[in-house]
Amino acid sequence: MKQSIGIDGPAGAGKSTVAKRIAQALGIPYLDTGAMYRATAVAAKKHGIGFTDEERLSEFVRTLDVRVQYLGSEQHMLVDGEDVTGQLRTEEISQGASLVSRVPAVRDRMVELQREVAHAQRVVMDGRDICTNVLPDTPYKFFVAASAEERANRRYKQLLEAGQEADYDTILKDIVRRDKQDSERAYKPLYCGADTKRIDTTHMTIEEATQAILSEV
Repeated sequence: MKQSIGIDGPAGAGKSTVAKRIAQALGIPYLDTGAMYRATAVAAKKHGIGFTDEERLSEFVRTLDVRVQYLGSEQHMLVDGEDVTGQLRTEEISQGASLVSRVPAVRDRMVELQREVAHAQRVVMDGRDICTNVLPDTPYKFFVAASAEERANRRYKQLLEAGQEADYDTILKDIVRRDKQDSERAYKPLYCGADTKRIDTTHMTIEEATQAILSEV
């Protein structure tokens, strides 16, 4: 496996933005693994499968065709040939992705696909278990974190700037709930491994966080 770069961390810590900038700086592809779980949630919803229905999800994901396609530098997600990229960022699908990712069969299938990408080329991946599970042998492992309050504030400002209604307290509760789901799930939970460098972005700019990782790489 090529020496890809793994970045883990909770929702809203800035890991995806940082990962994209690192990939751009190094001239290598960026793989948003979270989008793969979001795509699975979209497909499950389309087929009327509950996000917590482990039995049906386990059977469903066996034949689910999830592919990554790059149009320029933009990553698109295809499910059974359909581009679902525009459906991935709703709150329902965000919650659904966190729930379906708790199903072992779903995680195993996505990890299989992620490793295929990493075997073919050097990439930057971000997610919940890249360093601890997907790319355990890479020397480049990072855990990007930030306080729940700061992450909620970032999301609140992001929504307002996009012209959408937002409630800070609701966003904070959702982040705390998702953190609990991700870190306490029985199968492949989110955590910072002993051999992973932790980057706390609570008081960092995106540029500072990016440089902190690039200096290590």
